[in-house]
Amino acid sequence: MPVINVKMTEEDGGATKEQKEQLSKGITELFASIFNGRGASSAVVIIEEINTDNYAIGGKTVSKIREDSKS
Repeated sequence: MPVINVKMTEEDGGATKEQKEQLSKGITELFASIFNGRGASSAVVIIEEINTDNYAIGGKTVSKIREDSKS
């Protein structure tokens, strides 16, 4: 059983339920097409949204980086 973990930043309230369903379906279909149908019915997709305050690059949170880039 494939377990596919998607991590993305939570932007403007995060992804909608419909967007998450589309993403899960698309990822599952892509996985199955690459692996000749294997995993299509048992693929687990985990979508984890990360607040930009909890994600840092080079010691600065993404929130701070974006704030600084607006200046």
